[in-house]
Amino acid sequence: MCRWMAYSGDPILAEDLLFRPEHSLIDQSLHSHLGATTTNGDGFGVGWYGLGERPAVFKGIDPAWNDENLREVASQVSTHLLFAHIRASTGSAVQRSNSHPFRHENWLWMHNGCIEGFERMKRDLAFAIEPDLYPYIEGSTDSEVLFFLALTFGLREDPLGAVGRAVGLVEHLARQYDIDAPVQMSAATTDGVTVWAFRYSSEGKTRSLFYSTEISRLRSLHPEVEALQRFGMTARLVVSEPIRDLPGAWNEMPEGSAAIVREGRDDIVPFVPLGAA
Repeated sequence: MCRWMAYSGDPILAEDLLFRPEHSLIDQSLHSHLGATTTNGDGFGVGWYGLGERPAVFKGIDPAWNDENLREVASQVSTHLLFAHIRASTGSAVQRSNSHPFRHENWLWMHNGCIEGFERMKRDLAFAIEPDLYPYIEGSTDSEVLFFLALTFGLREDPLGAVGRAVGLVEHLARQYDIDAPVQMSAATTDGVTVWAFRYSSEGKTRSLFYSTEISRLRSLHPEVEALQRFGMTARLVVSEPIRDLPGAWNEMPEGSAAIVREGRDDIVPFVPLGAA
């Protein structure tokens, strides 16, 4: 499985998110505490928003802990919205096009988990993707297919409903193929303004996902922690596992839920798969 992080808030250097925390995403690439695998060394990716609506994406196939270019880029990039992902492949090839986050126009998507039985359902899922979108699929992962299914089902207009319909289609097909518990998903998507994060699995035992406590409260709880001063008052993080062991800093997302993060706010709502229309 994989580990990922989403940041939304005042502009901050990427290295303050990726490298400086004591259990940063780079540390997690070698020493994950809550993931299905301890090591996540099958590539990495970072997506961020700067000038214009379309995000920049930097990906590699080397382990994140061993890529000097990633450290160089992170020391210079300042952004208000960043996605970062370290990959542990569940079977698809280790290649740049399979590294997350995936991008289409102004949207980013990243995913931890898998579609069980994907190789059996792949053709059916691919045919459900809008023909005009299909040529933009670059890799061979179930994660990217899930992204393009969500785009097909209206991600731009209704992110919660679109992801619900994409997951609903996967579960519908899985029943036809006698596949139990097909969806394991902690995922995030953004249009550059709002972040939507999802924690759901067909068996109700989803991989870990946490969101941060508001910075003003954290500063009052921990005035001695200098690192908190680097974050603006609107900062929010959603992470596969906490990047620092700080009491009161992290809240576990409930099973079967979605977080909507924007302008320093986070709302948690139920997430339920829907019938694909």
